[in-house]
Amino acid sequence: MSAAGDRLGPRVRALAEALEAAEGRGDAAVLEKAKAVVDRAGERVAFSGSYTVIALAGATGSGKSSLFNAVTGTDLAHVAVRRPTTSKAMAVSWGTELPHELLDWLDITARRLVPAGPNAFSDLVLLDLPDHDSTELAHRLTVDRLVELVDALIWVVDPQKYADAALHDGYLKRLAPYAEVMMVVLNQSDRLAPEELDRCLRDLRRLLDAEGLKATPIMATSALRGTGVRELRASLAATVANKQAMARRLSTDVTVAAGTLADDLGSGPVPELDEALTDHVVRVLGDAAGVPVVVDGVRKAWRKRGSAATGWPFMSWLGRLRPDPLKRLRLDVGSGEHSPTEVNRTSLPRATAVQRARADQGLRELTDGASAGLPRGWAQAVRAAAAGRESLLLDRLDTAIAGADLSVRRGTWWWGLFGVLQWLLILAVVGGLAWLFANPLLVALGLPTLPPVAWYGVPAGTWLLAGGLLGGVLLAVLGRVLVEIGANAHARTARRSLDDAVAAVVDDEVLEPVRLELDRYRRARAAVAAAARVR
Repeated sequence: MSAAGDRLGPRVRALAEALEAAEGRGDAAVLEKAKAVVDRAGERVAFSGSYTVIALAGATGSGKSSLFNAVTGTDLAHVAVRRPTTSKAMAVSWGTELPHELLDWLDITARRLVPAGPNAFSDLVLLDLPDHDSTELAHRLTVDRLVELVDALIWVVDPQKYADAALHDGYLKRLAPYAEVMMVVLNQSDRLAPEELDRCLRDLRRLLDAEGLKATPIMATSALRGTGVRELRASLAATVANKQAMARRLSTDVTVAAGTLADDLGSGPVPELDEALTDHVVRVLGDAAGVPVVVDGVRKAWRKRGSAATGWPFMSWLGRLRPDPLKRLRLDVGSGEHSPTEVNRTSLPRATAVQRARADQGLRELTDGASAGLPRGWAQAVRAAAAGRESLLLDRLDTAIAGADLSVRRGTWWWGLFGVLQWLLILAVVGGLAWLFANPLLVALGLPTLPPVAWYGVPAGTWLLAGGLLGGVLLAVLGRVLVEIGANAHARTARRSLDDAVAAVVDDEVLEPVRLELDRYRRARAAVAAAARVR
């Protein structure tokens, strides 16, 4: 295979990869045409890739069929006085057998074999196409179909209609990328004087150059007199021997398809997820899911439990009568309080309309930023990716909050120490009271009294009573201060843990699908660039 053919395979695969990435996102018409190129390239190489298919196309009265007969040395193409003459495409091949699979793929039923040994035309399939300006729609459709399939094209024109708009506007201008695999033949040159022929050829060259066909050669022939026929046959033989026509045609197909797809994809910078908007979305979704309620519940629960554990026992029992904020929300529940098959859920209040509106707005701002500058289909895909599981998002957030580590039971070791001290102080109060009332009670019972014990003139019982009461109150105040500090610290820790849990859900349900969509867009653009790279 030629060097062009060696490069063709990777480019076709790159175009196929770009198509796969752009499926459902790019312009449907553009994708359909590019897919046709990928299919055509694979099929063309598979069906007798060693053959070169060259078609003669032309307008009514251009002498195309006469030239076909002159080139092939046959009278296979029907020539008539009344026009049009060619009603359907016909194929001629030289050798010992026809390439039937290739002709079946071209959908050409009229096929002729010119028996011959190895020669310059051995791998040539020459087609005679219907007139491209025929009044019959079927004829024009056949021309349009085969123009897309053949390896090379020879356009046959005559001195009267070489500048015809039906040819130039309908075919030559749009086929400018295929200039290297086309030729324009000015037939019926015998009708012109030498100076007229020169002027006609110069004008034809000027038209082609203006249409981007500078690489398309021109030639003058006369099928009637045989002028230029030998040169045309030599050009056909050189094209066949070069083995480049098929690869160049398919390579150009890929280049054109890749260029159109690249235009559809755009060339602007690929947007990125904005970190500030991401943080904002995490915060507003956390608010909608009840994170502030949980944080406040952690603070209150720690305050309630800490006060009950470290407060003055004569008063702290009142706090135990109030419900625990976290258990009321079904949070910080012990492992034995859940069924092994139960999905952890909270009893948090539903998001308010304002919270939902803020969450929706945050998601819109995030996806608008992530899709800015993308083609319409890709921008819609990014938004759809972000909203793909929006209905489950709040449920996932609720489950994540229920499973978050709130650390409420950590850092409580000192509560027990304060509790022991408080009960020791309670014992001091009880002991002081007993000491103060012991002697009166003993006197009433007629028992011997206790010897008086005093410090600085104050009875020991009074010291114990006052010290126990004062110490208990001071210890309770200190405990309250420390509990408040701990409650705020645990609330901050809980906030971080909940934000992390919410961020993990948002990343999984919103950000990762958007990132995958943007990566897909990058992959499509990279593949298109590889497909468009000729060298």
